[in-house]
Amino acid sequence: MFEYIKGKIVEVNPTYLIIENSGIAYFVNISLNTYSNVKENEEIKIFIHQVIREDANLLFGFLYKSEREIFRLLITVSGVGANTGRMMLSSMSASEIKKAIIEGQVNTLKSIKGIGIKTAQRIIIDLKDKITKAGDDNILIPEINKNKEEALSALTMLGFKKAAVEKNIDKILKKDANLSVEEIIKIALKQL
Repeated sequence: MFEYIKGKIVEVNPTYLIIENSGIAYFVNISLNTYSNVKENEEIKIFIHQVIREDANLLFGFLYKSEREIFRLLITVSGVGANTGRMMLSSMSASEIKKAIIEGQVNTLKSIKGIGIKTAQRIIIDLKDKITKAGDDNILIPEINKNKEEALSALTMLGFKKAAVEKNIDKILKKDANLSVEEIIKIALKQL
């Protein structure tokens, strides 16, 4: 996984930018908030979230770490994918989304394209405690979610169906939430 890419912006559009570093140009999906703060031919450090799927290897870029952390929290919610998370961060700033979640503003979240009332409610239910516990300055992703996502990614790369693997990992983590990624994978391989 990439932490950030530092380089020169070759091309910038409302939905993506191309950043060159050491002769390699990276295609990075961005939100409108990031787009409004960058210019072509500018040297930039952009924080990256990488999504690896069977058919694509995508990079999502954020000017600020706080925006990336909100994005990572949003995509842990069932029904919110990377593109929906990017759409949310294009419609509202990271701090506005955080405020809407903490205050339970379903209608504010529902006003974003692609977010229905059930998804808005699920976002609030799933993330309110995580954001509140993290405090005002830091938004942390619980280690359990990181371990689950890494194990899920590894097992789907091995050819197992995502839905079956996810159910299996959830059962494993209900029994012991403190397992490492390696332990989760070993147990899951025995059960699949």
